[in-house]
Amino acid sequence: MNLRKKDVMEGNIIMINLWENEIEGFDEKIGQNKPNLAPYLIEKDTLTPAIIVCPGGGYTHKAAHEGEPIAKWLNTIGINAFVLDYRVEPYMHPYPMFDAQRAIRYVRYNSKEFNIDPNRIGILGFSAGGHLAGVSSVHFDFGKEDGDEIDKISCRPDMTILCYPVITTGEYGHKNSFKALLGENPTQELLDFVSIEKQVKENTPPVFLWHTAEDQSVPMENSLFLSKALKEKGVDFELHIFPKGRHGLGLKSEVPYVTRWARLCEDWLDEKKFI
Repeated sequence: MNLRKKDVMEGNIIMINLWENEIEGFDEKIGQNKPNLAPYLIEKDTLTPAIIVCPGGGYTHKAAHEGEPIAKWLNTIGINAFVLDYRVEPYMHPYPMFDAQRAIRYVRYNSKEFNIDPNRIGILGFSAGGHLAGVSSVHFDFGKEDGDEIDKISCRPDMTILCYPVITTGEYGHKNSFKALLGENPTQELLDFVSIEKQVKENTPPVFLWHTAEDQSVPMENSLFLSKALKEKGVDFELHIFPKGRHGLGLKSEVPYVTRWARLCEDWLDEKKFI
């Protein structure tokens, strides 16, 4: 992979800026990085799948334990990973969604360079990052007429993994995430647009979800509501609810039973012929 003048090195990782030129809505004065991807690539002679990882953080920050450790786990099961550094507060909707859509387009556009199968590009997210991954799985296009060559590429993910995701703006919604994303007084139309269970379509990609029943931050009803909507639209999904465990576990082993989600997810990916 070539390092462009717009990209930067961080340790041994090339941080790939998603846009080389003007970024819609970006303000240098805010002091955040330009939206970028940290690639974790595997060496294979054949085309391999890829997953874009969206760490959680309530749309105010990105949780480190839901980024690189997840990418390295994906590498162990034969998947290229790209950790997305998306815009957060004070940036609001639609900019995080734009970043995720651009990330999918970018990886698909550059699939030949990365030795990636353009038809096996997924997205994975935790908590608010799960909301971002979910929004990207229900609001997508198959290429835009305007913009650069990358924008002409489809931003539909081929599969979605949601880990204790923020889904609904209703009674069980995570109010702080939506306050950061939408501001104090969003319209009902906007609330409905980002309430993922209300936006599921027949062509929403297959989804793997997991949650814990003890989650006090983002109640498991979020995953239940989405599962119901997926079933109603005939979208393939798999749901796991673990009885114990706090919010935000990631791959942490403090509740060993919950870490089974990674193995269950691997089995699901295998069954879907993604790996």
